[in-house]
Amino acid sequence: MGQQVLVLNQNFEPLNVCPTRRAVTLVISGKAEIVVDSRGYINTPTARYPKPSVIRLAQQVHRPRPHIRLTRRAVFRRDNFTCQYCGIESHHLTIDHVIPRHRGGAHTWNNVVSACSNCNRHKGGKLLGEVRMALHRKPAEPNGSMRNLFAHYLDTYNEWSPFLGG
Repeated sequence: MGQQVLVLNQNFEPLNVCPTRRAVTLVISGKAEIVVDSRGYINTPTARYPKPSVIRLAQQVHRPRPHIRLTRRAVFRRDNFTCQYCGIESHHLTIDHVIPRHRGGAHTWNNVVSACSNCNRHKGGKLLGEVRMALHRKPAEPNGSMRNLFAHYLDTYNEWSPFLGG
């Protein structure tokens, strides 16, 4: 029962992920229907219910477009685990503020990049022009596509792939 379930809106747009227990409750109460049930069954003394992997809500839920949270892992994923100054690929990266925070730079998607420790140390608390460094790619917020929002679940739950645009 510790597995996660993908929750789809009535129009099959992915909304979120919930525990199996919550998904079964939604299905039993008639608020959702099972779309994919490839995990066996849940047996109770009076009934047997399929374990859902993907459910779809019976009513359409309106919500604003999602945004990806600014985290270290999300920045590394956006930059393809590549230093934005020298271009080396590595899983041992740091976060660098293009305009240092002590110089008024914000902690936003447009000011944060992945950097190897050598480049980060070389740049220090200076601006790019002061140390004659350049970015390979201008930092920007990644789009809130369903593939980006739920990508980390696809390693475990590959049956969700058709519902996430791929």
